[in-house]
Amino acid sequence: MDNTLQVMVPCMEKVLEISLLLDFYGQLLTPRQLEILDLHYNNDYSLGEIAQEFNISRQGVHDNIKRGKAALNEFEEKLKLVKKFMRQKKKAEEILHYIDSINTDGMSESDRINLKKVKDGISDIIENI
Repeated sequence: MDNTLQVMVPCMEKVLEISLLLDFYGQLLTPRQLEILDLHYNNDYSLGEIAQEFNISRQGVHDNIKRGKAALNEFEEKLKLVKKFMRQKKKAEEILHYIDSINTDGMSESDRINLKKVKDGISDIIENI
């Protein structure tokens, strides 16, 4: 991986992490912090664009982002909802992998149908959590 990609991957992971924290804890922020963080992380607005939108300085936007991220991280540190969510999602993906590895050759048709229903149900859970 070239240096540009090495820098972008951690950056992208951080953006995804903040977006996930916003999904879980965004409503606990001030309305202004929520809107600024949402514009920056979910809608890819620059600091300048947000500053113009709110009629504040870029430094003001930066400060709001910094305080908002600190609050989100504090909520996660105390409540650990994202950590639990990620652990449950990973476990569901592992279960799906085990189901996929089951040899169905000797199974009855009804058992195969039931196994497919279980697989589809777990896939649905993974997609919708």
